[in-house]
Parts: sequence; C-alpha cells; structure tokens
Amino acid sequence: MLASGVVIAFVVGYTLHIAKDVLVPIVLGILAMYVVVGMLRVLERASLAGHRLPVSIRYTLTLVGIGAAFVALGYFIMATADRALALAPNYQKSLLEALQRTAAMLNIEREPTWATLRDALLAQVNMQRLATAALASVTGMLGSFSVVFLYVAFLMLERRGFSAKIAAMSDDPHAVARIRGVIENINARIGSYLALKTLLSVILALVSWAVMRLMGLELAGFWAVITGLLNFIPYLGTVISIVLPVLMALVQFGDFGSALALLAALAVVQFVIGNFIDPYVMGNSLNLSPVAILASLTVWSGLWGIAGAFLAVPVTAIMVIVLSEFAGTRPVAVLLSRTGEV
Repeated sequence: MLASGVVIAFVVGYTLHIAKDVLVPIVLGILAMYVVVGMLRVLERASLAGHRLPVSIRYTLTLVGIGAAFVALGYFIMATADRALALAPNYQKSLLEALQRTAAMLNIEREPTWATLRDALLAQVNMQRLATAALASVTGMLGSFSVVFLYVAFLMLERRGFSAKIAAMSDDPHAVARIRGVIENINARIGSYLALKTLLSVILALVSWAVMRLMGLELAGFWAVITGLLNFIPYLGTVISIVLPVLMALVQFGDFGSALALLAALAVVQFVIGNFIDPYVMGNSLNLSPVAILASLTVWSGLWGIAGAFLAVPVTAIMVIVLSEFAGTRPVAVLLSRTGEV
C-alpha cells in the first residue's frame, strides 16, 4: 500500500512537472477568476438611482478595472526602468567605492576598477546567451499573461452553466449535494484567503513604502510593489522582500550603517504585520499547518518554479479540502491541517 502510494506520488509529481507550461496558466486563470468574481460581487451590491447595476455593466466595469490596473502596472514598470537607467551612473560610482573600501579592509593589494570587474565578469558570463535567455523570459511572460486572460474569459462564460453540469453528473442527489458542498467550501476558503491576503499585501506595501521613502531609498515605489507581491509567498517571500531593498540601500548609500537601519526598520514592519495583524485578519481561513505550508512551498516551487511558490498555499488548501472528503485520504488531510479538524 505504501509502495503503491509512493509510486503514484512520483508519477503525479513528474506529470505535474512536465506539464507545467499547460497547467500553470490554467491554475492562475482559476485563481484570477476568484478576483473577478469578488469584484462582481462588490458591484452587485452597488446601485444607481436605487436600481441594481445590470449584469452587462458589472462585467464591463470589471474588465475595464482589470485592464486599467494592467496598464497602470505597465506604465509604472516603464517609469521605474527609466528612473533606474537615469540613476545607474550614481549606483555604479557608489558600488565601486564600496568595493574599493572592502578591498582595503581585506588588505587586497590590487584595488578593483570597473575595467577589472568587467573583464572578470565577461570571462564567466556569455552575454549573448544571457540576452537571449532574458528576451525569451520576457516573451514567455507576456505570452503567459495572454493565455491566463483567455482562460479567465472562458471560465467566466462556463461559470453560468456550471451548476447545471454539476446536477447532471449523477442521478444520486446525495452525491450531487456532496460535490456542491466541496466546491462551495473551496470557493469560500480560497476566495476569503485571496481577498484577505490581498488586503494585507496592500497594507504591507504601503507601510514599507513609507519606511523606504522616509529613509530616502530610491525606487521605493517599485520595491513596495515587489514587497506586496512577495507577501503571497510564505516565509521565503518575507526574507526576499527585506533583502532586495537592503541591497539597494547598500548600493545607493555606500555604507553599511544605512543598510542596517533599513534592514531593522523593514524587519520590524514584517514582524508586526506577520505576527499580529496577519493572524488577526486571516484567522484560520485555510486551516493549514505551518509545516504543511513550508513543505508545499518547497514541493510546488520545485515542480512549477516561481509560479509554484505563489500558488503553493491555495493549491494545497484545495487538495486538503478534496482529500478530506474520502475515507482513504482523510488522514492525510488531517495531518496537513492546523487544527486536525477538516
């Protein structure tokens, strides 16, 4: 029994890995649909002159809102890139001075210059291959966004007739009711998680932005956006969202004192939000144990890369809900849960 379970796990894992280019956009599309549905529910409560907004207007406003958000994000990235290019000479000078001071502290006889650093870098890096890989990565990312958008559009169309399809799955009303219950449980938990996590990510991004602006860090808005996005990655995202701005501070200011001050400030922000505000707001919305979250982060990152890190928590929560519905797999769901109640 154990051996067959291990074999099945390896087969499923291998299938998920080799099919990631197909599966990741589908899963991202499903989770993005939760965001769209959430916006539609908010608009459903809105009224104009005492009348509910028509369905067509709600869908139009939702699509326009999502499109405006993507345009604003693209404009922000372009503005950040222009700003970074303008500041690059200053960063170069500051970084070189920091390297030279470090070389002096280590009693290195030959002081580094950009010529020696460039020669050493070019000796190790194939720039043509690096440029090709970067271009392929950007192209693939744009293609993935397009595919996800198409999946969201078709999933929204399928949503209208989904209830009828569930009813047609079986002649047994108890089986149909059980399927409906599982789907409703998934929708409630994942929808609540995404909404609350998005709210906390926005709060974290705003507070981090205020701290970085107060300390004079360049590109504070960009690093705040990165901090908000990385908040969806448990544990590891917190570390990366602190390390990247601190490295930026080290390059910008050229001294360890300013970098350490920013490190301490961002660590306090993450600690307060992560240990006080997050548990209060999130509660036990997904009922996943910390060990299960860490293990899922490792497994899904290994299977699907960066996308797997973002999807690890909601996908694992869905798995726990489904596993809890079958007697043979219920013990696994209990082990993965926080409270033992599934």
